[in-house]
Amino acid sequence: MQTLLLDEADRDGMRAAGRFNAQLMDQIRALIEPGVTTGSIDRFVHDYTVDHGHIPATLGYEGHFGPFPKSCCASVNDVVCHGIPGDYVLQDGDIVNFDLTSIVDGWHGDSSEMFLIGEVSDEARRLVECTVACLYAGIKAAVPNGRIGAIGEVITPLAAAEGFSVVRTFQGHGIGRQFHTDPGIPHFQGHHWSEHRLPPGTCFTIEPMLNVGTYNCDLDVFGDCWTVRTRDRKLSAQFEHTLLMTEDGPEILTLTQQGPQP
Repeated sequence: MQTLLLDEADRDGMRAAGRFNAQLMDQIRALIEPGVTTGSIDRFVHDYTVDHGHIPATLGYEGHFGPFPKSCCASVNDVVCHGIPGDYVLQDGDIVNFDLTSIVDGWHGDSSEMFLIGEVSDEARRLVECTVACLYAGIKAAVPNGRIGAIGEVITPLAAAEGFSVVRTFQGHGIGRQFHTDPGIPHFQGHHWSEHRLPPGTCFTIEPMLNVGTYNCDLDVFGDCWTVRTRDRKLSAQFEHTLLMTEDGPEILTLTQQGPQP
């Protein structure tokens, strides 16, 4: 596995991408409420990004079965990831993840957040709160030249203590001028990449996905070939930040002003 190490100019490019991505997340925050379609949020993401001279990275991103058709991902309730925004109307009691990736002067900023729509169940709230706690525990476990495996080793027991499972099919990733690069960042214990290191200059995401039931997931191969759901159709949640490993520790590049803080 080869990891791209960024020099100071490259790091500043990633910082700028992360700042815009966080700004965009704060912009959509006030728009997400009952009665709003996921497609309307996507249109805002597209227009806001383009109007600022940047590019929504997911639009046209090539997958195994074709390009992604929208400018963000919107994953509601039992959708684990890669939900396609459209006509779905957010309803009281829903939980929804919006995953945004912005290309700013060639550099990628990538983050996602869960949003609670109206009055949600106690189980849904516990899941979301545990997932954001897992994100920040994983960030705290990442240290200069430390093992990648340390991240999953703190996330797994934290999720299990609340009765939740950690998705294994998807993981964090290196990021820079390309959307997805090495190193892969697993969020569970025992992955074969666990002994790989995080040297200063590495940019990567941590993005744990927690499920109420089984960690197994299903791709909608007979539908849009993007949407991934929990196999038992129970709730799923995810939070994500882009991080730069510095000589002093991980720097969160996509930290918002109005969202969850460390």
